[in-house]
Amino acid sequence: MRYIPESLREQVIHRAQNYCEYCGLSQIGQEATFHIDHIFPLTAGGETSFANLALACVSCSLRKGARQTAIDPKTNQTVPIFNPRSQNWFEHFAWDDVSVVGLTAIGRATLTLLVMNRPTILAIRQEQKFFQRHPQPQTLDEVADGA
Repeated sequence: MRYIPESLREQVIHRAQNYCEYCGLSQIGQEATFHIDHIFPLTAGGETSFANLALACVSCSLRKGARQTAIDPKTNQTVPIFNPRSQNWFEHFAWDDVSVVGLTAIGRATLTLLVMNRPTILAIRQEQKFFQRHPQPQTLDEVADGA
């Protein structure tokens, strides 16, 4: 892991508004400090730059690792993992209460790889919903209605 200057780390956290940019978990109230993820991994020539960094909860960060692709469970095709810098979260995912739903091949593959709906995270999201920390600007119903 390459050193990330504190000022750059703070910029990434601020841009993400303290939420994991993959699964939407709020860093507020969590025991573990979220990781600064290299979207394009260092091992593949990625840089430690604002444009290549994302805030990731520990679970998403460790599951993603240096991977750049995942398998879409619907088509069995290998697709790129969701990129929070170049893609809009709500084009690939939606909320069904506290569960994440994959809307596209990229969304489904990322959701499956990162196990975004594991029982522990669902319980944490329920708690975050209670404390109004759960981000739900677009639900599955709104996606179906074309909102």
